Amino acid sequence: MNSHPVFSAGVCRTADGALALAGHDLRAIAQIYGTPAYLVDVADARARARAYRDAFRSAFDKVGAPADVYYAGKAFLCTAMARLVHDEGLRLDVCSGGELAVARRAGIPGELIGLHGNNKSTDEINAALDYGVGRIVLDSFEEIDRVAAAAAERDVIAPVMIRVKAGVEAHTHEFIATAHEDQKFGFSLTDGQVGEAITRVLEAPNRLRLLGFHSHIGSQIFESDGFRVAAQRLIELQLQVAREHGVQLPELDLGGGFGIAYLPTDDPLAPQDMADQLARIVADACSAAGMPVPRVSVEPGRSIIGPAGMTLYTVGTVKPVRVDDDLVRTYVAVDGGMSDNPRPVLYDAQYYCELADRTSEAAPVLARVVGKHCESGDIVVRDVELPGDVHAGDLIAVGATGAYCRSLASTYNHVPRPPVLAVTKEKVTTWLRRETIDDLLALEGNEQ
Repeated sequence: MNSHPVFSAGVCRTADGALALAGHDLRAIAQIYGTPAYLVDVADARARARAYRDAFRSAFDKVGAPADVYYAGKAFLCTAMARLVHDEGLRLDVCSGGELAVARRAGIPGELIGLHGNNKSTDEINAALDYGVGRIVLDSFEEIDRVAAAAAERDVIAPVMIRVKAGVEAHTHEFIATAHEDQKFGFSLTDGQVGEAITRVLEAPNRLRLLGFHSHIGSQIFESDGFRVAAQRLIELQLQVAREHGVQLPELDLGGGFGIAYLPTDDPLAPQDMADQLARIVADACSAAGMPVPRVSVEPGRSIIGPAGMTLYTVGTVKPVRVDDDLVRTYVAVDGGMSDNPRPVLYDAQYYCELADRTSEAAPVLARVVGKHCESGDIVVRDVELPGDVHAGDLIAVGATGAYCRSLASTYNHVPRPPVLAVTKEKVTTWLRRETIDDLLALEGNEQ
C-alpha cells in the first residue's frame, strides 16, 4: 500500500518499482491514454463519501438531530461524480447553472440539491426553482428579491437559507478564507445586514420559506475551533429569530473546508473525529441557548475527491540551475502545468510527487517540477527531492489533485485540458475525454 497519506488507498509499487493504481500499472495507463492525465481512485472516493455520510449521521444521532452531507460540486463535478456521491447517500451542492445542469443530467433529485453562489442570475434561479431544488442559499438583498419574484411567477414557495459572515478567520490562505468581513460572500453580522435579510425573507411567507442560516469559514481547515465560534453565532441568530419573530428555524449549515494531506507531514482530522467534534459543539451551543438541536448539514468537497485523485505527467526536460554557491536546484519540466493545476500560482499551494515509472538508487536532488507554459510562476511542485537520475521520458505522479485542478483548469497557451480517468480494479473508464486542438478551434467564429 501507499507509504503516506498523499496518494489514495489504491496506490502501491509493483515488483519492478512502478506505481500502480487499483492494480493498473501507471506506465500502461500512460501508454494507452497519454499524459498529462487526471486519475481518480473510484474505490477511494466512494469510501471517503461513505465515511462522511456515516460519521455525521452517527455523531448527530447521538445528540438527537439528523445530519446531511452535501458534496461540494465545485471541487470536481461531472455526471459520473454526481452519480457516485448520490449512490453513496450524499446530497449535492452546486453553485452555477452549469453545475445544476450536470446534476440534472446525472438524475439527482431536485430536493437533494442546494444552489449556492454570490451572484446567481435570474436564469439560474429559474432553473433551480423549475427543478425543485431543496434549498437556495441567499447571498445578497438583490437575490432575496430575485428569488421571491421567480417564486411568485411560478406560484411556489422557495426554500432558502441566509448566508452569514460569521466573522471567523480560518487558518488558511487569504483568498480561501470566506467568513471574515472583507470579502464578497454573505451578509454581515456587524452592521445589521443579517437582521434586515431575516425581516425581508420572513415578510414574504408565501414566496420564501426560511430554513436557517449558512456559514462557510474557509478551506483546508485542520481543526474545529473556527467551527465552534461560527456555530455559536449562528445558533444565537436562530434563537433571536425565535424570540423576535416567533419562528423556530429547522436547519443549520456549517459549510465545509475540511483539510486534506497535500504533503506527507500534513495531518488532517478523520471524518469521524470532525463529525464528533462538530456534533458536540452544536449540541453545547444549543443547550446554552435553551433550544433543540436543528438539522445540521456540512459540505465536504476537497476532502472526498482530493485525496482520491492524482495527476500523471511525462518529463520533457531536466535543467540543473545554480542558485548560489551552495545550492543547485534541478528544474524538471513536465507536459502540463498551470493550465491543469493553477492552485500553486493562485494560492501558493504545495504538492508532493514521486517518480511513477521506476524507483532509483541515485542520490536525491532538490527539484522543482514546473510546467510547459510561458510563465515563470508555472510551478507544479515547488520543492521536492527526486532521484538525481531523473530524465526525459520519466513519469511523475502528483498526489492529491482530485479537487480544484480539473475544476479550475484552463486552456492557457491553447493547451488542451487532460482527460479524467476513473480507475477501478476491473477497468479504466474515461469520465471526461481529453480536450483536443479541434475542440479549441471549434469555438472560433467564421472567418471573414
